[in-house]
Amino acid sequence: MGRRGGAWAAAGVGLLLGGCMIGPSFQLPQAPLAQRWSEAVGDSVDTTRQDYREWWDVFGDRVLSRLVETAYQQNLTLQMAGVRVLEARAQLGLAIGELYPQEQQISGEVSYNRIPVSIPYNIINSNYWQGLVGAQAAWEIDLWGKIRREVQSADYAFLASVADYDDVLVTLTADVASAYVQLRTLEKRLAIARENVERQKFAVRIADSRFRGGVVSKLDVYQAENVLGATEAAIPALTIELEETKNGLAVLLGIPPDQIEAHLTVSADIPEAPPQVAVGIPAELLRRRPDIRAAELDAAAQCSQIGVAKADLLPAFTLLGNVGTLATDVGRGDLGDLFSAKSLSYSAGPAVQWNILNYGQITNNVRIQDARFQELLASYQNTVLAAQEEVENGITVFSQSRIQADRLAYSAKAAAGAVRIAMNQYKEGTADFTTVLTAEENLYTAQDNLAVARGNIPLGLIATYRALGGGWQIREGNDFVPAATREEMAERTNWGEWLSPELLSPETPGLPGPEDAGSVVRPPEW
Repeated sequence: MGRRGGAWAAAGVGLLLGGCMIGPSFQLPQAPLAQRWSEAVGDSVDTTRQDYREWWDVFGDRVLSRLVETAYQQNLTLQMAGVRVLEARAQLGLAIGELYPQEQQISGEVSYNRIPVSIPYNIINSNYWQGLVGAQAAWEIDLWGKIRREVQSADYAFLASVADYDDVLVTLTADVASAYVQLRTLEKRLAIARENVERQKFAVRIADSRFRGGVVSKLDVYQAENVLGATEAAIPALTIELEETKNGLAVLLGIPPDQIEAHLTVSADIPEAPPQVAVGIPAELLRRRPDIRAAELDAAAQCSQIGVAKADLLPAFTLLGNVGTLATDVGRGDLGDLFSAKSLSYSAGPAVQWNILNYGQITNNVRIQDARFQELLASYQNTVLAAQEEVENGITVFSQSRIQADRLAYSAKAAAGAVRIAMNQYKEGTADFTTVLTAEENLYTAQDNLAVARGNIPLGLIATYRALGGGWQIREGNDFVPAATREEMAERTNWGEWLSPELLSPETPGLPGPEDAGSVVRPPEW
């Protein structure tokens, strides 16, 4: 349909949609928001407004940045979310089509018929041909705004699908960063375990040498081997955890597990977090966190469904029309008259339908829709509360892990000194071997705990940025599905221009927002 034809059609729809909009209009409930973050104290927290578009760059780790980019391009869960955006956009087009004649058909039929000779009026010919051509149309006038509410609901649902996509992207970037930090932390813990194994093997050799020299009993050897075996046993457990982390990271990147090593060619230490985390203020969460936006839009879409249900309580007015021709070769008739004026027949007129005696079904459906709406309002408020909890927890982990790591660094340094002194005293015979073993166990524990605490610092920062809703901004201006997927879908199905990011963008001109759905008449989307 051309632009001019679409404009005339839209104008016609506007004349027929001059009624009210039944049902409540959505109003965002009051969100339970804190005035400030309770953990935003000290030098480790910055409450100024920040840009969280590529927050992972604060670590200055090129490997991490490449992993996030790879996941954005190849993660299959994100691709599924992108296709759901296309689905929601098609559902919106389906709803818009209901604004126009809901039934329009062109039909034609040619049949050869035989009338039983036993019928009294069959006095001419029992066999004859019949042909008919016709067109029918039915247009329910949206007097109460039922169809416009459906469009409004589909509008909100489409925007909610975009918010869901953004939420998947937030989770994906944070999961990739967390897996990477855990991987580097496990590598560090493995290196510490192996280093301590070598140190403890040396202690076993000394104990065994002194035993063979008759200086000490076999007890020292057994005790040394016991400590060594316990440390060696930690290596397989850490290796299992490391391999599981690598395999999980491979899934996030959308690659088979045997290809993950190619993405980790550069050996690196645990990523260093900056001294401060930028958290802004709680009120900024309402627009930045995609899951909060999605919860709001889900509630708005359901609010429109209340009006859809209420419209069934009122009469429905429809314009009906049909036109066609009918011809037979019975008697003086000729099948060739099918396209002549004398075979023309038509009818047109209004119709009304009112559902009565429905035994409370419609009323109870309205109640169902209202209850679902109220549930989603509570879900929205709960999502806001949960978001603040996650931010507070992330800040706590980040700041307290930094303090913990500082204390453990002193502890590990002291433990290393204790091992040196204890070993020297043992060699000199001024200390028993229990002192050496205790010092070695303390050293391994302190070093391992320090590595865990060092890893918890960036993990706390990642959790905070995830809770703040950062990272989804990297999709702005990009397609919701990869180029290969677009080509595959376009080859299989006529998607028109919908696979382009311009049409799918919620800010696209010609795609009014949900607040305009009741007043703006849209042309059908072919």
